[in-house]
Amino acid sequence: MQSFILGGGVTGLAAGLSSGLPVFEAAPGPGGICSSYYMRPGSQQRLAQAPADDNAYRFEIGGGHWIFGGDATVLHFLRSVTAVKSYARKSSVYFQQMDRYVPYPLQNHLRFLDRATVGQVLKELTKTPGNFHTMAEWMEQYFGPTLCQLFFYPFHDRYTAGLYKTIAPQDAYKSPVSLANVIQGAFEEAPAAGYNVQFIYPIEGLNTFAQRMASMCDVRYDRRVSAIDIQDKALHFADGTVLRYDKLVSTLPLNKMLTMTGLQVEAPQDPHTAVLVLNIGAMRGPNCPEDHWLYNPDAQSGFHRVGFYSNVDRSFLPATARPRNDCVSIYVERAYLPDQKPTEAEIQHYCQAVVKELQDWGYIGAAEVVDPTWIDVAYTWSYPQSRWIQQAMQALEKQGIYQIGRYGRWIFQGIADSLRDGFYAGASFKTLEAVPTFAEAQTPLVKPAPAAQRKAVIRKGVHSKANGRATAPGVKKDASLVTAPEN
Repeated sequence: MQSFILGGGVTGLAAGLSSGLPVFEAAPGPGGICSSYYMRPGSQQRLAQAPADDNAYRFEIGGGHWIFGGDATVLHFLRSVTAVKSYARKSSVYFQQMDRYVPYPLQNHLRFLDRATVGQVLKELTKTPGNFHTMAEWMEQYFGPTLCQLFFYPFHDRYTAGLYKTIAPQDAYKSPVSLANVIQGAFEEAPAAGYNVQFIYPIEGLNTFAQRMASMCDVRYDRRVSAIDIQDKALHFADGTVLRYDKLVSTLPLNKMLTMTGLQVEAPQDPHTAVLVLNIGAMRGPNCPEDHWLYNPDAQSGFHRVGFYSNVDRSFLPATARPRNDCVSIYVERAYLPDQKPTEAEIQHYCQAVVKELQDWGYIGAAEVVDPTWIDVAYTWSYPQSRWIQQAMQALEKQGIYQIGRYGRWIFQGIADSLRDGFYAGASFKTLEAVPTFAEAQTPLVKPAPAAQRKAVIRKGVHSKANGRATAPGVKKDASLVTAPEN
């Protein structure tokens, strides 16, 4: 029986590349949510490749996925597969009700707020943080009540779909608290902080990167796994076919793997949120900001972030619009609890509300493309002191199933770290060639000539003044040449 990899996103592709194992992917193409697609203005058809005239908006299935951090060797691999460009982050918090932009991270740019608020925030942040268990408690201890009421509570209520009051804090590096930077930022520019300060992105899009990785792997598309029989070690596919396996490397979400295998653990399942990603191609409005993305605590239509692909790079625009920059390519994110998926009619109503709100803000004019995507498992969270992840992964490992990647291990990480996970896991499954024994490794590559023949060569040789040794005619001395010992 053979081992297999489940999931053809960047983690699964990296595992497939380093292991040589077949990769099963449910979609007709590689990359998962980290892949790009194209839509012509006025069209409702997604294109896997840019059209010949390049006159199309470029979007990503899961919204903007910018590559930050990562091991230097992983970034070297990425650059060897596709050319990339580097960018310096431009992002802000936008308070719509005040019509005020505050650069990110908020706490390091207090001078953009009124003087009374700044004074109160500085007073609160000088206090030593106390104990906390939940994300809401952590935020209040580290950012203070004033900033929490102004931004952190309303934003995270949207970002976590209300879970922030019960889940454990995580990803503190995204919005670090340094009192020195807070004080400096209250009066002048403070050093850039948080994640994505610098990031890279493939010039030809994430889809090209994923496709080139896939071309080096054995990827089998349209192979959706519907159930896993851990007793018979059999994969059941949605098309009715069944395939026996030895071991599995899975990038599929941890909760889904428990469901498909029928395994249960004692700890309550940790929560997750879904996201409705709305990609919009439109005429650029007079108030459209230059930011790469904005954090939105008070948008009337309920989204928590709006990003501007084309502010990162104009290649996200149709070719005819790039010189004038009179269009904009946008992604809008709104979080939901997984059991609150809106109906098709509700999604259409939401799309109309978002377009109208962005038009009211002056960000866009006429919309040429409006394309929603539901991401069922988008952000993963944990309850305080939860042991669910550990128990779930151990239960699967006992059955020869190994979880890797962002969703497989139920953690937040970027593309670079997901690639590293895949390479690391895949290498452990690679079938190695037989390694020669020590005695075999010492066997001379060239069989020594008989003694009489060696003496004849020496007699015909010339004497080296440098070391007194004979050198055969027509052969230059080379310190890298090693003669085999005589028997």
